[in-house]
Amino acid sequence: MTEGRYVAVVGPSAASSAQIETASALGAELARRGHLVVCGGGGGVMEAVSRGAARQGGIVVGLLPGLERREGNPHLTVAIPTGLGELRNGLVVRAADAVVAVGGSWGTLSEVALAVRTGVPVIAIGFWRVHDEAAGPDGAPFIRHVPDLAAALVELDDLLGRD
Repeated sequence: MTEGRYVAVVGPSAASSAQIETASALGAELARRGHLVVCGGGGGVMEAVSRGAARQGGIVVGLLPGLERREGNPHLTVAIPTGLGELRNGLVVRAADAVVAVGGSWGTLSEVALAVRTGVPVIAIGFWRVHDEAAGPDGAPFIRHVPDLAAALVELDDLLGRD
């Protein structure tokens, strides 16, 4: 088995039921693959991915915007209060080997932009298309738009390896 990697999962806190379902299944699959989940620690997509990973015995780190651990969702393995507000988005991205965006919101857009700017690859399920999407040195786009969870997992395995 390959050593697990750190995968940040980002998405709206006011998520749709389809986004919640996708994020929960994604969390379970990340845990099965031995990856550690990093997220913002709140509700919506963050809580759903945390719940999915936790149910499979995975490790979930929540980098919280506020100062209180209790503000994190109940499925976090580790809750780290940063006191940085939205600036903690940079920490979420920089802690990760890859980012998976499930849906889109302004906070999600900031995380995806930070990932692109710092060279962290992004896999996007239902995320907004932006005008000037950058490519890495290998010519692969930093934002890999995929239609569904199955395609996202194929991309993730391609990026990070699979046992």
